[in-house]
Amino acid sequence: MKRYLRVIAAVWWKDVRVELRSKDIFTGMAVFAALALLILNFAFELRVPDKRMVVPGVLWVTVAFASVLGLGRAFISEKDRGSLAGLLLAPVDRSAVYFGKMLANLVFILVVELFILPLTVLFFNVSLISLPLLLVILLGTIGLAVVGTIFSALTVNTRAREVLLPILLFPIILPVLVSGIRMTIGLLEGDPLSKLGNWLQLLIIFDILYLAIAFLTFDYVVEE
Repeated sequence: MKRYLRVIAAVWWKDVRVELRSKDIFTGMAVFAALALLILNFAFELRVPDKRMVVPGVLWVTVAFASVLGLGRAFISEKDRGSLAGLLLAPVDRSAVYFGKMLANLVFILVVELFILPLTVLFFNVSLISLPLLLVILLGTIGLAVVGTIFSALTVNTRAREVLLPILLFPIILPVLVSGIRMTIGLLEGDPLSKLGNWLQLLIIFDILYLAIAFLTFDYVVEE
């Protein structure tokens, strides 16, 4: 068990260290998110009486699309450097490689969300800083990272991987996005988290389900 956790930590730290040096993933995600929020801000300014009505959808759509940029690099960077085969041939449980990659993706998305939230507050003049809302965003982000990492591994050897990843990812992640949007709407309207229990349970169930499926199928995905 200790060896398994050390492998996860090693893969996670390798990806984080590479990103700290290059900043390729964060820069692309952050610039895309800022541009998306800016465009959506102007798009809704003349058509919506209160821009706060569209904040939940804008927030989650921006997070989802920005995440695709980072998730797509999870295994492509390994393939471009020629280290993917060596990583998969290492004498370790391949699921540990998956968890290390997934946790690195989770960190990247969370860092970008720390950049997105203040911009959303600035553009749409609505408070998004509350513990229940941050919990919802965290749970939704976990679902995105879990599913996005497995699909990144699935599409890494395809020619149209940049196009194929969002096509595969968004239909599968839809329950997470819908749950996140519905709970964000309720929290912004002043509802307590307990009143949104059904949506919260749905989000947690899908996170656990996705994680279990990814754990069981990762070895088969990378073999293909």
